[in-house]
Amino acid sequence: MTNTVLFWHRRDLRIVDNVGLDAAVQTGAMVLGVFCLDPTYLDPQKIAPAQVDYVLKSLQLLQQDYAAAGGQLLVIRQPTIAGIRDLMTGLAATALYCNESVEPYFRQQDQQIEVLLKERGIDFKRFWDHLLQPPETIYSGSNQPYTVYTPYWRNWQSRSKAAPLEVVKFLKLSAMAQTAIDQLTTPLPTLAELGFTWEPPQILAAGTAAAQQRLELFTATAINSYDVDRNFPAIDGTSTLSPALAWGTIGIRTVWQATSRAMYRASSDEARQGIITWQQEIAWREFYHQALYHFPQLLSGPYRPLWNDFPWSDDQARFAAWCQGQTGYPIVDAAMRQLNQTGWMHNRCRMIVASFLTKDLMINWQWGEQYFMQTLVDGEPAANNGGWQWSASSGMDPKPLRIFNPSTQAQKFDAQGDYIRQWLPELRSIDTKDLIIGKIPSLWRAGYPEPIVDHNIQQREFKRLYQLLKT
Repeated sequence: MTNTVLFWHRRDLRIVDNVGLDAAVQTGAMVLGVFCLDPTYLDPQKIAPAQVDYVLKSLQLLQQDYAAAGGQLLVIRQPTIAGIRDLMTGLAATALYCNESVEPYFRQQDQQIEVLLKERGIDFKRFWDHLLQPPETIYSGSNQPYTVYTPYWRNWQSRSKAAPLEVVKFLKLSAMAQTAIDQLTTPLPTLAELGFTWEPPQILAAGTAAAQQRLELFTATAINSYDVDRNFPAIDGTSTLSPALAWGTIGIRTVWQATSRAMYRASSDEARQGIITWQQEIAWREFYHQALYHFPQLLSGPYRPLWNDFPWSDDQARFAAWCQGQTGYPIVDAAMRQLNQTGWMHNRCRMIVASFLTKDLMINWQWGEQYFMQTLVDGEPAANNGGWQWSASSGMDPKPLRIFNPSTQAQKFDAQGDYIRQWLPELRSIDTKDLIIGKIPSLWRAGYPEPIVDHNIQQREFKRLYQLLKT
């Protein structure tokens, strides 16, 4: 086989609006897609069952998309570096293409693969696809990476955004090529074969078509009131596109174009503000990605060194109560049960539960960061780490201390208790006023726990420890 190029899929499970794949096809070579189900990455401590389920279903649909476009997606089950090496050799491939990643794990892996392929005279080409503004292209006025969001947003939003790319078409495989492929690859495994179990329906169906449909629905309706509705977990006010963005079943240029079209159609200041606010959320995502790219140490500790010395609690019982949604604080517990039962949590609730873990239970944010990665369908290291460090006050945030009062948050954003009642069925008959502030009469608790801590006491103690830390 000659003039064969492999395109290595990672967080870009689509054939439309894919920068690296498009570049590979433009070479005129026979292009084969490949995805590595690396056992090292498929670790329950690192990835959620819901996420593996989403990926497998998306891969199945991606294989169908490849076939419809005249190509083929190969799936291999072995350590990535060895798998890529064996596949390149077995197919006599002349080049490997892929899209860049900000994740330290993949960047280190890329360096090793680059050395390996260079020794064999094989090209290794990488492209930025996952972000509208690559980290290497956007710096502050002093030519430094941004560490504060607002000036980053001003720079980011002022820059032009690339248009989406079209669906690619592949050269037809020869019989010789198909024979070699069949010898080197295996069928897509089931979730159970990978050692995972996940039965609930996904918050967003897998694959590109489902993500595109959701994007069109959201930008035609809910985005216009997003500025307000995004804060209320009981209503469908968010895009729920986070799994698609995390795994690239939809291209970020496609997403941006949809927001631009929505802005063109907007007929009120409210609608325009809703669209801008959602665009700012896209920029927050890119801010956290550029932060991880420039500061990979964020995955191993706080951005602010001061927090290395905070006396975090190692209370395993309290942490287990938080994980299980048994803290005695209804809004916290409703959010954690939503996470455990669906693999997804509303963003307002993510902030509430993160504040509660770090500021009320005084448990290290890294425990929560890991638990989210073990449970979230949209768990992505950059955004997950950024969100947790924001909540813990240890990250890139000019505000030194932020503490959410669970009862106040429930009163503001679940005033009728609809969200709490949905996820805490044992409390459905409780009076709304008592429900949202967590004052549940003992006779009506039906097994629901008493609060494991007193928020006011814990708040004072946290502030005391923080002041000691600063002196």
